[in-house]
Amino acid sequence: MDSPEDIFYLKQFVKQHPDNQMGWYLLGKQYLASGKEGKANYCFLQAGEVYDAFEHESHPLSESQLLLVKEWGQRQRKKRRLRKTGTLTALLLLLAVLAPANGAQFIPNPSEPVVAVDGSRQPVGVVFIPRKERNPIGSAWNSLVAAGKEAPQLTYAARLEEDTGWRHWKGNTRLLMAVEKEEINGKLDVDMLDSLTCSCEPTDASAAEAEYSEWQERQETHWTLASAVFHYERKYKKWPQRLDDLIQPYPNNVISGEREGMRAMFPEILKKLKAAKSSGGSGNLPASTETGSEPAQTEKPNAQSIVGSNGILDKQWSAPLSIVVDKSTHRLAVVQGDIIVRSYKVGLGGEETPEGSFYISEKVRNPNGRDDGDFGSRGMTLSGTLYAIHGTDEPDSIGKDESLGCVRMGKEDVEELFDMVPLGTIVQIKNGTLPNKLQQPKERFELVPSQNETNPAKVYKWLT
Repeated sequence: MDSPEDIFYLKQFVKQHPDNQMGWYLLGKQYLASGKEGKANYCFLQAGEVYDAFEHESHPLSESQLLLVKEWGQRQRKKRRLRKTGTLTALLLLLAVLAPANGAQFIPNPSEPVVAVDGSRQPVGVVFIPRKERNPIGSAWNSLVAAGKEAPQLTYAARLEEDTGWRHWKGNTRLLMAVEKEEINGKLDVDMLDSLTCSCEPTDASAAEAEYSEWQERQETHWTLASAVFHYERKYKKWPQRLDDLIQPYPNNVISGEREGMRAMFPEILKKLKAAKSSGGSGNLPASTETGSEPAQTEKPNAQSIVGSNGILDKQWSAPLSIVVDKSTHRLAVVQGDIIVRSYKVGLGGEETPEGSFYISEKVRNPNGRDDGDFGSRGMTLSGTLYAIHGTDEPDSIGKDESLGCVRMGKEDVEELFDMVPLGTIVQIKNGTLPNKLQQPKERFELVPSQNETNPAKVYKWLT
């Protein structure tokens, strides 16, 4: 263990657990391996008896020397703050120069969600800057200022890969800047991460990339759970009281199980969605998902950005996850606003596949009692019709028009989709809307099932 990610993790660990001597010892070993002897000695002294046990001797620094080390650390932090303050001042001056002549201040589009993570480590947020924004750092600062005290402890400014009006969640993302609030005095510690953005020698981004990757995983959990709570309330005209209300046997399986972090997220998500509904901040959301109802057409918002923690900081709630099927490219995408979260190649039926808006009215595992039959291991009925999104025993038909109208998917793809989108999810079938690029990460989104989602009483006759 000698990577920047390890040092970053251990620093956060000892911040949260300052009395854990083993954590201090391991952090000291990391600093020593990196050639930072002064910091290593400070950590070893904090490790106390653990250092003695592992090194078979007491640390050579005396208590008075420990005091000197602490004073040295304080001086170093003060110097670093001065450097950061100078950088921040320069940035603010640059913003003043680039501001419109009438003094108007650029404020991010309020239709963009401001959400946050589950707080398992430190609260993290991400400000997504669109490619058309010529002043990305200034835009990021405006988002932070707008969030005020509700801004998370650590915020990254990032640019997602863009393609024909869509942003790719799993594409080539550029991390531009990291801003961390110091716990004691509330000052901001700024690290520039992208040389093209700052015209400078950027900080090593390895630790930031690791943190961002973990944040993405938590955010996907948040999106699925928030979507499930939303659709539960629409379907049953009441709010779920606990996570288990969403995880029921067929046919009430709003979601198919749970994953790490969901139970911790549930109370805050429920609170935020209740507040959003009571304040009328439902935004551009679908109509009722009752059987037989026609869902409203949902459009991509012109999104700009903070995406972040367990709740929504801007009092608006973005639309739940939805599905878009493009007949011309044979693509099915899970989308959140204008962000493509996943994109899969699918088999369709050409003119037999209807265009329009539908919703997932039924989710069934192993249709007709098999995971290798005509419909594969998962099936999702569209608005109570004979059309469905399902697996197939003809994998060569994926990417072609060989079905009688249904949407065919590969086994791993349909199983991930089944777990990611809840009952009630809007499905829009169009012609010419999605880019060709696929987004299928190595680590699939997966829920741990706990209920029976099969339906042996019914023989499915979807238009396969």
